[in-house]
Order: sequence, then C-alpha cells, then structure tokens
Amino acid sequence: MQEKGTISIHTENIFPIIKKFLYSDHEIFLRELVSNAVDATQKIKRLSSLGQYKGELGELQVEVAFDKDKKTITISDGGLGMTADEIKKYINQIAFSGATEFVEKFKDSKDANELIGKFGLGFYSAFMVAEKVEIQTLSYQDGAQPVRWFSDGSTEFEITDGTRTERGTDIILHVNAESEEFLEESRLRDILNKYCSFLPVPIKFGTKTESVEDGQDEEGKDKYKSVEVDNIINNTTPIWTKSPSSLTDEDYMKFYHELYPFAEDPLFWIHLNVDYPFNLTGVLYFPKVKKDMDLKPNKIKLFSRQVFITDEVKDIVPEFLMLLHGVIDSPDIPLNVSRSFLQADSNVKKINTYITKKVADKLSELYKKDRKAYEEKWPDIGLFVKYGMITDEKFFDKGKEFVLLNNTKPEYFTLDEYAEKVKPLQTDKDGNVIYLYATDPSKQDAFIQSAQARSYDVLVMDQPLDNHFISHLERKLEKTQVKRVDSGTADSLIPKDETVASVLTEDQQSAVKTVFEKNITKPGMTVAVESLSPDELPVTITMDEFMRRMKDMAAMGGGMSFYGSMPDNYKVTVNGNHPLINRILAIEDEGEKDKLARQAFDLGLLSQGMLTGAELTEFVKNSVTTLVGSRN
Repeated sequence: MQEKGTISIHTENIFPIIKKFLYSDHEIFLRELVSNAVDATQKIKRLSSLGQYKGELGELQVEVAFDKDKKTITISDGGLGMTADEIKKYINQIAFSGATEFVEKFKDSKDANELIGKFGLGFYSAFMVAEKVEIQTLSYQDGAQPVRWFSDGSTEFEITDGTRTERGTDIILHVNAESEEFLEESRLRDILNKYCSFLPVPIKFGTKTESVEDGQDEEGKDKYKSVEVDNIINNTTPIWTKSPSSLTDEDYMKFYHELYPFAEDPLFWIHLNVDYPFNLTGVLYFPKVKKDMDLKPNKIKLFSRQVFITDEVKDIVPEFLMLLHGVIDSPDIPLNVSRSFLQADSNVKKINTYITKKVADKLSELYKKDRKAYEEKWPDIGLFVKYGMITDEKFFDKGKEFVLLNNTKPEYFTLDEYAEKVKPLQTDKDGNVIYLYATDPSKQDAFIQSAQARSYDVLVMDQPLDNHFISHLERKLEKTQVKRVDSGTADSLIPKDETVASVLTEDQQSAVKTVFEKNITKPGMTVAVESLSPDELPVTITMDEFMRRMKDMAAMGGGMSFYGSMPDNYKVTVNGNHPLINRILAIEDEGEKDKLARQAFDLGLLSQGMLTGAELTEFVKNSVTTLVGSRN
C-alpha cells in the first residue's frame, strides 16, 4: 500500500503558523503527544470494560524514548491505534477531533466525556521541534493492518504499510537543528516531570538499573547483580483523585512535600470535590506566611484530567487566595487551542465563587471547632482573611465571623467582641468609637503606656496589608475610627468633653512656643503648646493619622503616589503642664534655656525613633553633661 496526498487545511498557509506559533512554549509538544497517547490508552481500556474489545490489554503504559545519535524522540502507547482511514480523518484533516465521534458512539456509557482526546492540533505541535514526523500504528480492530504515515513538515504526506506488530501507536520525531536541546535526557525528564507527573496512565522514560541479591559466593558472602527495571516517572493516582475519607493527614503532608520539597509544613488544607454544576477536584493548602510577605503567587497548579496546564490561575482562584499552594483539576475549565490560557466564562466564575465559599466554610469550621488553635494559627492565616475581606464583598460578609483583632497583651477578639470591649471607654465626644493600634509595639511603647494609663486598649496592626484593612474597616463599621497610637497624644486621639486646665498663662504659653520654635531646626515641624496631664511627656512628636496612612500606602504601591512625594509634616506638642516646661521658663540664661528645650525636643524624637546618627550621639553627650551638672 502506498498513498500520497495533501493535508486538508481550510485556511491557506495555516500550516506554518501551526508549526511555529500555535504554542508559545515549544516544550508543550511533549505534553500534547504524551496526553494523546494517554487518551488512546484510556480509550482501549474503556472499550475493554464495555465489552467492545475482546483482546488482551497487556501492559498499558506510555513510553518516551530518545536517540541522540539518530536525533529522534519516540512516544509509544498500547492504545487504540489507527487504521489508514482514521489517519486520513484524524491526522490529515487538521482540527478534527476524533473524540466527538467516540463519545457519540458510547454516549450512554458512564464517564464517556472523560475520554475526549484532541488528535488534531495537539499532534501538530510535534512540528515545532521536528523537521520530519513519522507515525507507526496498528488499530485494535479485527483484521487491521499496520500503517505508516510520514510528513516532512510541508502540507504533503504519504501513507504506506507499517511495521508495528502490536496494537498501539509510535510517534517518531526527527528533531530539527534548532531543537536539539530536547535530545538531552535531563531536558526531557524535566518536561515530563512538569507536565506528566500525575497522568492516569504509567509513563515510562528510559530505563534504570538497580542492584539485587543474587545468592552467595564461595566464601558465603552475598552476591548482587544489576537488573534493568521500569522507570515510571508519574504517580497515576494523586490524592486529589481519591475520596477525602480514604486519606490521612500524613497523605496530605506527603503530597504537599512532593509538590514543594523545601517548604515548611502547611497549616491546613481544603479538599475540593464537586461534580455539579461543574466538575472540579483538587487540594488547596494554607502555607505559613512570613511578615515580610516572602511569598510568591502562582503556586497553585492547574490540571485538566491530570495533565498539567499552567500555574497562572488568577481567573479561577480568587485574587486573595493566589498565595495558597496546591492543585486544581477540572475538565470544565475552557482552554484555548494550546490548553494554556483560560477563557473567562460562566464555569470559571462559578468555580471562583465555589472556591471562595469552600475557603470561608473551612475557616469558619476551624474557628468554631477550636478557637484556641485558630488563634495560634492567626498570625499566618490573618493575611489571607484580611486580603479576602478587602477584595471580595461576599467574603467580607462571611469573614466577619472569623476575622480576629489582637491587642498588645495579646488577646484576640472578633469584630463584634472588640466593639463591645472598647465602646464604654473609647467613645469620643462625637459618639465615634476609636480603635487605637500600634505597628511596632516596641518602638511605640511610650505611646502605648500613655493610652493604657487611661485604660485604653491598643491593637497590634503590623502585617503588610493592615494599612488597607484599617481603611476598609472604617468604611464598613458605623461610627468607628482607627488611629495609630502615636499619631497624637492620648487625649487628642479620643477627645472627650472634659479638658485639663492649663498652669501657664497665655504669655507663658507664647514664650514656651517661641523657645521651642527657635531650637527646632528640622523641616516640617509645627509647634503647639497644649494643656495635658503632667504625667505625659514634656514633648510629643506625631504625624497626622491620615497623612501617615496615605504615605504608608504609597510606600506599598497603593496608588497614593501623590502622598508619597509630599514632605513629612509633624506636630510638636509641648505639654505646658509638665514640670520641665516650668523649669525651662524659669531659666534666665538664654543658652541654658535653649539647651534644655533642645534636650526635651530630642526626647520627643527619641520616643518616635527619629533620633539617629550624629544627633543621637550629641543627645547622649548632652544627657551625660546634664546628669553630671545635676549631681554637682
């Protein structure tokens, strides 16, 4: 038998485009050809189970081999095989999928949809790396004859008698000069590990030997010999294909470290398993989160029938869960012709909503089941919850049940619990409930102690997203304001109707203001003399809450670049009721008066961590001089 012809293409000159530009990454050719081989293998197995094939199945596996000298890569399977007519239909008519006919024939059989394969365009990915492609195939059908198909990359082909003696197909690629990297064992193995590690049919790549016991020698010592064993590179039944009830915690942990060998143990996981109104399986893990946001997205792997597709899943997984790890497998996610880029449609949106709900349900379950354990995990999972509440309205509504606020003690509260806790004491004269927070309790300790002296509570908001979360809470919670504990004096942060009487006259206040304005050389500093408790610091330096928050958001790239470019402005509050201020007023020597005012100002800088370098050295020297002078 010999036949020559032209490959049927409906658009002129499309073949070079298919060969070179159909796929963005040339390594995809191996995924496509191995996937087709797996499809053919699953089909023969299915036909056998349906009684449509009576022969012996034999060892059902896919083999990938290469010959560096001959510059060939061969993908072999023991699947359906093809007749000459099927080759003309499936191979020569580009973009025709034989699966349509197959599913129609067995549409009444359970799980028939799972058998869909793409014989057409997937096969032609071979020409991205091959100058010539040969098919040797033998159909499972009774009386079928082996067939050989050959093309040199043009639109011409030839069909002749084949040499294959067993059911199945060999795809032989004669690799072109530009693609010889794919003739390296390590390169091929990397591609197979990336795309084929969890295919449902065993994938054999090359061979390996191992030493086995072979009796004893004359001296009675154990002898060993090397034997060749199959090198199967994939796990055909990964945990997401199994029932959650059949799995242990150890199974989930083992699989996690199989995916991420150097990662810390995850906090917990969610097993996804739904078949209506779409089909989706998978396992999502919550990793431990570092405060420095040392996390990268694209750790979730998308599969379609256990074939790896991509790790860019932003259209499927809600944005706030992009830092999760794990796998998602769905045949219902629409893919373009290269199986590489998602197309947004109703199924994708439904899956996105489903994943959001499953995560919310899991967090709620953990919180209700063991609150103490949940609180211990909060430093790691708080980022996900807050991010979700900021970016997803429905998740915010669910998250109100299990989002936690923690204070400096530390104690943990839900939103409702915290509102009840602080409302009696931290309501200002206008009826606003004021939440105070610290971003660095060790550096802001003086301000925290000042607030606690009035029995005020101080939250800790030191996570990267807390700036945005705070603003979101203010928009969502009625008559609630959130202020950083060092953005003002304790009395000014929660203004009450009562006032503290001043011990200074107006003239004295004016004189104090003049002294301090004279001795403050830093730009952006505005002096105000106020009547505060004598227990407060003599000088307090603060930045307005709104301005500080906007500048922090700008530093994080929060679209506040205008504020980021603005100079820093601080309020220098001089406590007119502090004994040190009276002492400054009483000094007649102007030099000594200036020196003491400068020392009091430096104390204010020090409490904000703003005294550094030469200024800090000078402050220490002046303090020593003052101490020596006071002793004498």
